[in-house]
Amino acid sequence: MTIRVAPLTGAAMTAALPALAALRIEVFRDWPYLYDGTLDYEQNYLRKFAQSDGAVIVAAYDGEQIVGVATAAPMVHHATEFAAPFADQGYEFSKIFYFGESVLKKRYRGRGIGHMFFDEREKHARSFGTYTHAAFCSVIREMSHPKKGLIAYFSWTDVGDTAKSEKPMQFWMKAL
Repeated sequence: MTIRVAPLTGAAMTAALPALAALRIEVFRDWPYLYDGTLDYEQNYLRKFAQSDGAVIVAAYDGEQIVGVATAAPMVHHATEFAAPFADQGYEFSKIFYFGESVLKKRYRGRGIGHMFFDEREKHARSFGTYTHAAFCSVIREMSHPKKGLIAYFSWTDVGDTAKSEKPMQFWMKAL
């Protein structure tokens, strides 16, 4: 099967929003998000995203079917809750391009499509000539969460520290 990855803006991006909504609900239902989304919420969220000046969707197609999408837009168009941690570290919020969700149907994972999603979003952000950083995030779940993955612990000395400290390492597995 041949997968085609393409950036979408304008009317093409708007046309892809229903597929993005369905994929967000499907993919984010799994660990670690455990998202119980609704189409009503998705339509509202994605309408705001589509109105963001500079936004892009990168879509992965199998034939004519969208099987994955990744989003990106200037950080200033996203939740105000995002601003404080960046300001605290001295980053200029208006110079950051936010790489939002990256959702891909399970059967298409492990083929480099996620890497292509990043490449296309970086290319789009650089095209403006004003952004200095890209940022992305993911949910962090507590170690005691009943649906957590396999956790092991490994110690090393962090930069600036004088002694080793233990770090949790989460394993993800994929059937081959």
